[in-house]
Amino acid sequence: MATYECEVCGMSVNASCGKCDAPLNNGTLTLDNGAEVQISECPNGHGKIKSPMCCGQDMACAA
Repeated sequence: MATYECEVCGMSVNASCGKCDAPLNNGTLTLDNGAEVQISECPNGHGKIKSPMCCGQDMACAA
């Protein structure tokens, strides 16, 4: 399971899919301009979300 942690305050978050309760996998999405965005994705194809935010910045994921 992807665990996101705030580099400022240390808050951490685990995420699972609301449809099937599967742990979300960490991944990246490449935008049209070439920039990469960190995402969490359901392994069963139910969708993906942008990484969570805390303290005004994206939380990092090491997994």
